[in-house]
Amino acid sequence: MVSEEELAQYDVLVAGDNEWQGEARLLQARWRERHCLPVGLHGGRPLGSRLAMPFAKEALAAFMTPTVQDVVVAEVLDAVKSAGKVFGDPRIFDNLLTSQALCFNLFGELQRDLGLASRAVARLLNDPTLEVTAVEFEYSPGRSDPRFTADQSAFDVFIDYSSRDHRGFLGIEVKYAETMGGKVARHRGRYDEVAHAMGCFVPESLARLRQKPLEQFWRNHLLAGSLVLDPTSDFDVGTFVLLHPAKNLIVQRAAELYSTCLSDKAMFMAWTLESMLDALAGVGAGPWVQAVTERYLGHRGARGYLEQRT
Repeated sequence: MVSEEELAQYDVLVAGDNEWQGEARLLQARWRERHCLPVGLHGGRPLGSRLAMPFAKEALAAFMTPTVQDVVVAEVLDAVKSAGKVFGDPRIFDNLLTSQALCFNLFGELQRDLGLASRAVARLLNDPTLEVTAVEFEYSPGRSDPRFTADQSAFDVFIDYSSRDHRGFLGIEVKYAETMGGKVARHRGRYDEVAHAMGCFVPESLARLRQKPLEQFWRNHLLAGSLVLDPTSDFDVGTFVLLHPAKNLIVQRAAELYSTCLSDKAMFMAWTLESMLDALAGVGAGPWVQAVTERYLGHRGARGYLEQRT
């Protein structure tokens, strides 16, 4: 366990943080200090897990490789490409805990190297014929489109792939230090229509799925289902994937609870961040994988991850 003295030393002792949040905040502060990046402020006081603005946005300092920074310029800073998408500004640039930055640090290199993406996803899905054709960020097939979920739901990351006998996708929701709080979305009748058509939800669980902490997972799952069900879609299969660190027990327990609400789990997977990094290392990704591991999981996490591979 991380001590309060150590958290205070790095200016990340935050009232209300749970054990994992405190550890994750400390990891980010250590990473920032190792790279001599200027500390940001919260409430007029230094917060070690935050970068100073406007430096953070100008330098794209939260993003870990030149390739990832190029992807952020193209996806986030380009007004045309980012139109209609929800990228928190300045949070995506200055808050080192945000899962939006993690999305780019983890998947940005894959967008620019589809061969690497193909090998990693093929390993995760145990399908040697799989080829990734695109990696998108903050993706929806149609925001507010009645053919889908008629709301603003989107996947953090969307992976389009083809295999020997089908075309499919992974719609990925990424969590890092989140606690599954926040408001639930206004319920729409379209949700019930899609849920009925999918036929994979335990009827007695529908009331639970409309509430925290499961409601966001349900909407993501419905978005995936609506895309497969759409008669104009080219997709034969689709999967909603929840990706989170193994130490985020709040998200892990929510994923386990969500699984109990499913009568058919074919379109839902929960991956740990550790398993994703393991797959990338196992197919020969570059040293950036180790750097991501150290930043987001810590040196001890990195060693454990390497030991698992052997």
